[in-house]
Amino acid sequence: MSKRAVILAGGKGTRLRPYTVVLPKPLMPLGEFSILEIVIRRLVNSGINHITIAVNHQAELIKAFFGDGNKWNVKIDYSLESKPLSTMGPLKLIPDLPENFLVMNGDILTDLDFRSFYDNHVKQGNIFTISSYKRTHTMEYGVLEVNGEKKLTGFSEKPSYNFHVSMGIYMLNKKVLDYIPTDTKFGFDDLMNSFIEKNILPSVCEFTGYWKDIGRPDDYMQAIEDFEQMKDSLL
Repeated sequence: MSKRAVILAGGKGTRLRPYTVVLPKPLMPLGEFSILEIVIRRLVNSGINHITIAVNHQAELIKAFFGDGNKWNVKIDYSLESKPLSTMGPLKLIPDLPENFLVMNGDILTDLDFRSFYDNHVKQGNIFTISSYKRTHTMEYGVLEVNGEKKLTGFSEKPSYNFHVSMGIYMLNKKVLDYIPTDTKFGFDDLMNSFIEKNILPSVCEFTGYWKDIGRPDDYMQAIEDFEQMKDSLL
């Protein structure tokens, strides 16, 4: 069975400057590989046989590096944005998307089982499935609780909070395209808020393995170290 993935690789990588002045973020290196090559290898090993890379910023560099995908035994084609369309907007430019397909950012290092994630979404008949990760955020400040009379009623010294965060990896049914406007900047946040307003509730699949968003400088530096220890299992 044909399995399709769309990799979002059109961002400018502003959080990783000055590294991304020369290289687009998905071509940032981890060891001898770019992060996007690692993503592609993992998708192919999970049964994906057709990948569309949505490009904008420094598109020619990405296209020159990956070509038609023959090197990785996968069909690769490209969708070029003439203007930034955020994360969901680019999907409206791709005319031949199948009934179900995977969408992900091109700057993620993870050992997520893409095959199971894909198959479970299809089996459950979901319209949209989000892969989530639990992260702990520790405040750098003492947090004050203040009442309406501006009096202190509680205090926490550098408290920690747990959040479910989106990993930037999704499974979509083609029906989602009906909710995305054409030729308009439209992000994941816009789509989720629209769904919630319409009482269309996407499924959330919590992942407890390894995940780093290398668009964040701290995560990128950690991923460089981690990859050397993990590359045999990731490639």
